[in-house]
Amino acid sequence: MLLEKVAGILDRYDEIERLLADPAVVIDYARVAELSQEKTELEPIVSAAREYRRVLDQIDEARQMAGDDDPEMAALAASELETLEPRQTELEASIRRLLVPKDPRDEKNVLVEIRAGAGGDEAALFAADLARMYMRYAEGRRWKTEIVSAHETGQGGYKELIFEVKGRGAYSRLKYESGVHRVQRVPATESQGRIHTSTATVAVMAEIDEVEIEINPNDLQIDTYRSGGAGGQNVQKNETAIRITHLPTGLVVTCQDERSQGQNRLRAMSILRARLYDIEQTRIQEERASERRSQVGTGERSEKIRTYNFPQSRVTDHRINVSSYNLAGVLQGDIDVFIDELSSREEAERLAEA
Repeated sequence: MLLEKVAGILDRYDEIERLLADPAVVIDYARVAELSQEKTELEPIVSAAREYRRVLDQIDEARQMAGDDDPEMAALAASELETLEPRQTELEASIRRLLVPKDPRDEKNVLVEIRAGAGGDEAALFAADLARMYMRYAEGRRWKTEIVSAHETGQGGYKELIFEVKGRGAYSRLKYESGVHRVQRVPATESQGRIHTSTATVAVMAEIDEVEIEINPNDLQIDTYRSGGAGGQNVQKNETAIRITHLPTGLVVTCQDERSQGQNRLRAMSILRARLYDIEQTRIQEERASERRSQVGTGERSEKIRTYNFPQSRVTDHRINVSSYNLAGVLQGDIDVFIDELSSREEAERLAEA
């Protein structure tokens, strides 16, 4: 069965190479781009499949040699089999992993929404801490970040913040951060040293192209208003801010950080598309998980996924029961300890389902 799948993939890869060498195809730039992308996606499994075939051939030869009357040849064959057979097992496992369908959104840029939850000003400050954490994580991976919309509280916190992360594989890593994050610490304004518990919600959405989700213009209510500012030169005299309401769902998106109404409208529509797509994917995911729920990837925003405990300098991810006692490092973007484990468990689950 595995050999049949491998053979089909190798045939398709050879076909793509022939097409890319065809003068009639080369002049079609869109077709070339599409084929090149498919070729790039197939390369890891093609490399593993070719080695797998070589190893199988070598195992056949070694087994034939193992029955040789010459003791030295038989011993040599036995030695080769000791190396080849474990390699065959490794390659089979690797190919099965590569054959598991990937989330088509994994390579997308993302929109990250962070909202202060329970806890007033302390929750807003925690929202700002989370934003810095993700921006530093992005910086470490050489991804670019750009603030789309920000509602500050005036004390360095955010009631709501939306920012974009641009970089290959951004969604594949950050998608696990969606959910409720909880902080336990003594606020700066707490005179008696009592520990307060506050929350912030994080939503990570892949940016969606217009062709991926259609929005009926009749379903939109679009309002314009003047952007808020700190006064003086920062006050907008024109109505450049945009508020878009999606009537069927009641979703409201506002954008005021761009200089023109047109730019704000484009930004707001991008956020709306991502939210609608995320809602639909969550619905599908919930249907699939109705009988057997997993802690990873359920898409439930109500879950408390992680606790940041300042007195103990501990960060615990409740989905995988993994803790880090390097809270300062985590808040500087060192979150791979959680993301790697979440990714591994999701991969194992998808492999089991496949």
